[in-house]
Amino acid sequence: MRINYNVSAMLSNNALSNSEDLLAKSLERLSSGLKINHAKDNPAGLAMGKRMNAQIEGLSVANQNASDGISIIEIADGALTEVSEMLQRMNELSVKAANGVMTDEDRATVQDEIAQLKEEITRIADTTEFNGQKLLNGEFDFKGYTNNLEVKVNSYSKEVTAKTYSIDSITLEKEIVDGVETGNYLVDLDSLNLGTDFPDGTTATAKDNLITLEGEGGFEMVLDVSEVNFGGANTVTFSAAGGNGLVIDATGIGAMRLQIGANETQILAVDIPTISLQNMGIEEIDVSTQEGAGDAIYRLDGAIKYVSKVRGRLGAYQNRLESSVNSLDVTSENMTAAYSRIMDVDMAEEMTYYTTYQVMTQAGTSMLAQANERPSQVLQLLQ
Repeated sequence: MRINYNVSAMLSNNALSNSEDLLAKSLERLSSGLKINHAKDNPAGLAMGKRMNAQIEGLSVANQNASDGISIIEIADGALTEVSEMLQRMNELSVKAANGVMTDEDRATVQDEIAQLKEEITRIADTTEFNGQKLLNGEFDFKGYTNNLEVKVNSYSKEVTAKTYSIDSITLEKEIVDGVETGNYLVDLDSLNLGTDFPDGTTATAKDNLITLEGEGGFEMVLDVSEVNFGGANTVTFSAAGGNGLVIDATGIGAMRLQIGANETQILAVDIPTISLQNMGIEEIDVSTQEGAGDAIYRLDGAIKYVSKVRGRLGAYQNRLESSVNSLDVTSENMTAAYSRIMDVDMAEEMTYYTTYQVMTQAGTSMLAQANERPSQVLQLLQ
């Protein structure tokens, strides 16, 4: 027997130390409820868990963003509901003014109400807002520019690819009725020569100083030519051969970008068309005469269709956002479950380990005490 080096005690002490380490780790897991408390516990699992946690937090914020988008659309649609009601009222008034039993004085009174309704539509378009951002004045419509300051890009549909388009030749004519200029411009469609950037079969129509280019696949682009300077002539021509052809830059930007996902590219662009008297085609309606009332009926029909089209688009966006919210909820739920399986401890299983480590620690303590007693047995040999 040796007394300088108690090997049995050393072995018992090492075993006890290991058992205590395991017991301490088990206590930490039981206390925190986490399977991975430090990077050393599971480096790969920790990396996956942190990435998942970032996704979960991002999904929660994206859900709030989508809900804000729904609120925005509800506000815009609520304002457009009132605009639709006013257009219906204006249509009723126009039908009344078109009746032959009405006198000019009666029609003047009707025109006064229509003028007030037009002002109110403009006010609603200029003041409807969410979080300080105006919704119906074109702030969130797609932006575009031309190489001619006199020709503006009024609007274009989301089906228009973001790039440049060229009009090689186009001639505008002043509209003259009974020898009097109306202030509107017409397009000589025979002079229209579009570049190859436009879809095949693209056609052009002109109304109220707006040129509408329509092509297959929902392509629609509207140009505003109300500021064109005729220089005293009755026509003006934009021609690439003459060095002043029209080049249109459809930027594809301007729509409200809603971050509806946890990743960088998960964005929904919501474009809200401009609500204006010009775009609806009712800027110049006048029911002071029976002929003007008849024209107003025609124009108001187009205005009602325009507003209904805008509302339909907003409704489609709202349905999509509501679906996004539901999808985000399901994704977040499943992602949380996956994160829990990686990071959370199984309490029942860990309690079994804890009991085992506790017994091993108690046994190790007892064995170390007996191992420490063994050198004292040498005294019996020395008696």
